[in-house]
Amino acid sequence: MKDAREDGAPTIKELLEVIEHSDGRVDLRHETAISASPLYNHDLAPVPVAARKWSTYNYAALWVSMSACIPTYMLSSGLIASGMNWWQALVTILLGNIIVLAPILLNSHPGTKYGVPFPVFARAAYGTYGSNLPALMRALVACGWFGIQSWIGGQALNTFFAALIPNWATLLGAPILEHAPTAWLSFGLFWGFNIFIIYKGMDLLKKVEGLAAPFVMTMTVLLCLWAVISAHGLGALISQPSKFKTTQEFLITFFPSLTAMVGYWATLSLNMPDFTRFGHSQREQTIGQVIALPTAMTLFSAMSVIITSAAITLYPSVPMTVLWDPVQLIGQFKEPLVVAISMFTVAVATLSVNIAANVVSPANDFANAFPKFITFKTGGLITGIIGIAMQPWKLVADPSGYIFQWLVGYSGGLGSIAGVLIVDYWIIRRCHLELADLYLVDSSYQYTKGWNLIAVVATIIGCACAWCGAFIPQLKGFYDNAWFVGLLVSGSLYWAMMTFRGKTKQVASE
Repeated sequence: MKDAREDGAPTIKELLEVIEHSDGRVDLRHETAISASPLYNHDLAPVPVAARKWSTYNYAALWVSMSACIPTYMLSSGLIASGMNWWQALVTILLGNIIVLAPILLNSHPGTKYGVPFPVFARAAYGTYGSNLPALMRALVACGWFGIQSWIGGQALNTFFAALIPNWATLLGAPILEHAPTAWLSFGLFWGFNIFIIYKGMDLLKKVEGLAAPFVMTMTVLLCLWAVISAHGLGALISQPSKFKTTQEFLITFFPSLTAMVGYWATLSLNMPDFTRFGHSQREQTIGQVIALPTAMTLFSAMSVIITSAAITLYPSVPMTVLWDPVQLIGQFKEPLVVAISMFTVAVATLSVNIAANVVSPANDFANAFPKFITFKTGGLITGIIGIAMQPWKLVADPSGYIFQWLVGYSGGLGSIAGVLIVDYWIIRRCHLELADLYLVDSSYQYTKGWNLIAVVATIIGCACAWCGAFIPQLKGFYDNAWFVGLLVSGSLYWAMMTFRGKTKQVASE
């Protein structure tokens, strides 16, 4: 390229120049400098500071809408079924969400500062191509979650239609794979709603989250009040004692349960940059998340305990597995209009959490793998297809398996990724990234052919330590605390190896 002084065109240095705003946020002066790169597409590009408009309310609403969902409602049931009483279950949920809030906030910072999504942020630690390792690991977990939430939302729609249409269950004939054709139709409709909103983009998502949060919380409070009034009190579950006779017995269940609670949002602890890249300021995104996440999760879980406790009094002959499932519980109601309104609320709640938590991230992650071929919309469609292929109706069949196998198992892998990302950004780089280099093949994040092998090794060893207890009985404690083990092992190893490599390079240069 000619010198800018000869023909007025900017030099390469000028094209790659960044603008550092007074509030700490960073912009690229010329996005054209990276647009030709094979690592670039419009959906992955840094969001201009002028377009970063999400406020405290938007982040609070995001977390309230994501927390107010059926899996959150059923978390307490799994813990109480394991032997805890109601307050032990709620304390475990609260503590788990306070713990996971730390990595969520730490990984939110680069999104707001640089306007980049999670897979692009991961390029700094893992390399321009190596970032596909954490991105696709995160994406596959999200696909499973997408399928689970879509199945639950489909059940809600199915009950909604059954309340309004006579003989709905048998309308399309005999069951297929143990479920009525109308149930599969409801599942397909709900799945389609999710994909439609993703195709409309992040602006519609922002509006959906903002409207869903107050609506779902209001309806849940009303349901809770109705249950208490109808049962003339809080019910028998509130007075049910813990099944643990000693502290040691309690701790044996508590630690894997705590890991499961952390694992519940371990996915978002990685990919919050997908949302904070739209943040108006670090202060606003931080306050919104700190206020909303632990509060909404604990409050919604508490209401689920109260509703279920009252339901035991109201429906003494109904099995507990039915009473803990709000979709099946509402199905016990006799008034069609009440059932319809309740199921509509469940569907709205599930739709809002599913799109935000389980589609945005994998859509970006798949786009990151092939930026020139996969857009955000195409990535969302891929997520939906894989979510169906993972047969979510089997994943949610057993609440205890859902908590102690699904949540604990994948938390170890995601904790290992979080350890690398946090250490790299906060300790190794001290919150400084070369924004343009994140999108360029020949850059400071090239490492070895686009892969930082140190990050890969640290992640693999972290995962191995977290998961070994699933196969070696003597090391079961490692698996019970999979997220913590993965985070600490991978983070420590990454710091040690990167520090050693830095010192080695310094000696070589001298």
